Amino acid sequence: RLCFYGHLVSMKEFELEPGEFVVEQLRKHWLLFVGELLPFAILAALPFAIPKLLPLAPPLASFSVYFDYSTAGGRVLLGIWLLVTWTSAWGAFTRYFLNVWVLTSQRIVNIKQRQFFSRAVSSLFLSRVQDVTTTVEGVLSSFLNIGDIKVQSAGEEIEFVMRGIPRPESMRDLILKYVPEEDEQKPADRQ
Repeated sequence: RLCFYGHLVSMKEFELEPGEFVVEQLRKHWLLFVGELLPFAILAALPFAIPKLLPLAPPLASFSVYFDYSTAGGRVLLGIWLLVTWTSAWGAFTRYFLNVWVLTSQRIVNIKQRQFFSRAVSSLFLSRVQDVTTTVEGVLSSFLNIGDIKVQSAGEEIEFVMRGIPRPESMRDLILKYVPEEDEQKPADRQ
């Protein structure tokens, strides 16, 4: 189950095993999401800003007549522009909200929204975790404590990577807290 503003939402792709519980859900830092939305805000403002800015450059002032929204054709083009911009921004929000890491008591589940109707769900049992690495690069990332987490599994070359995570060191510690010790993994070998 995932939480949406305090309400639990059931997901068919991901069901908890008996005795398993959700420890933490993690998304990309909200500031990185705002950074992804910024180009769409600029694109939405362009049709309104260009007619005001073109007269400031005398050689380009004659082009301001192409940005006349008092005609039906101008309003249709403006509507199409804003609709495409809004749809693209909504796609960015959908990817932000639906891309989530879920740490349970037994595994890490990576839910990745690829496109509007394409989602990939993969899981890695904590008993297979070999290494958990965090990376924080840059002044702003260090100041805001935003980084990447890479979880390496035993055996096969499987890596779970989540980029732009808030407080990556505390998440690494939380993952390692639930990784079972060698003695707990193979009780039959002790006899």
